[in-house]
Amino acid sequence: MSKAITQSTFHFKGQTNVYNGKVRDVYTLDNGLLVMVASDRISAFDHVLPKGIPFKGQVLNQVAMMFLDATKDIVPNWLIATPDPSVAIGHACDPIRVEMVIRGYMSGHAAREYKAGKRILCGVPMPEGMKENDKFPVPIITPATKAEEGHDEDISREEIIAKGIVPEAVYVQLEDYTRKLFQRGTEMAAKQGLILVDTKYEFGIRNGEVMLIDEIHTPDSSRYFYAVGYQERQDKNEEQRQLSKEFVRQWLIENNFQGLDGQTMPVMPDEFVKVVTDRYIELYEKITGNMFEKSDTTDIQSRIQANVDTYLSAT
Repeated sequence: MSKAITQSTFHFKGQTNVYNGKVRDVYTLDNGLLVMVASDRISAFDHVLPKGIPFKGQVLNQVAMMFLDATKDIVPNWLIATPDPSVAIGHACDPIRVEMVIRGYMSGHAAREYKAGKRILCGVPMPEGMKENDKFPVPIITPATKAEEGHDEDISREEIIAKGIVPEAVYVQLEDYTRKLFQRGTEMAAKQGLILVDTKYEFGIRNGEVMLIDEIHTPDSSRYFYAVGYQERQDKNEEQRQLSKEFVRQWLIENNFQGLDGQTMPVMPDEFVKVVTDRYIELYEKITGNMFEKSDTTDIQSRIQANVDTYLSAT
């Protein structure tokens, strides 16, 4: 079985700090750059699962880089280079502590809230008479606070402005960017026979300018349906064929885990780990239209260290 990278202990030229997120490890350099390593960790319900998913980090990194390049005409972003299949290097920004979540369809968290009887999500009304996976008349933006630990929490536009998280003018700009990015992602997905169901964007400030940061349109930050047969499945009240990590969440739910107090994280059998890897590679190939080329996993740590060192030495 291929190896997975679940921890990184790199030391790069000019390194001043390291932040270990749920999935990514971010190394800060003294020249204003960040080295972002996409690990093979997988999280769900705001918990990191015990086993890594081989090639997951490579998939996330390469999908995100493709979309960052394809949307830089809409909003400037942090990316400068990708010296390794699992690494991105870019500008350090001051992160805005809000995730801009946008939903084109009634799925995932929105569907769970809707089933619980809620008709307002993050201050945004949801129409009566909808069922799971129905398309919203217009995509809705449902922001979430970016938690350092634990669960991200829903928050409304009004609360964001009232709490001074960002000035109103900046928030208006974030909403505008979010809708334009979602439209571009929707168009790109449609060309590949997919529906971009929902996604989230993160932004930061650099030299007074709003910039798109982190990943976009990956299976960790987004949900995709297959377009062919979508309406037929809806009409028959069947589950949608989707490419996202929602199936991992469903597996956890079936094994009595939703990140709640007192629940024990189940251990994924190797067979299921392989299934997850295959699903991530399937999404990569489907959304990019390219064959996935597996990187050398013989010694991932040494490979990444060498590739980043070579890049930094040349800059």
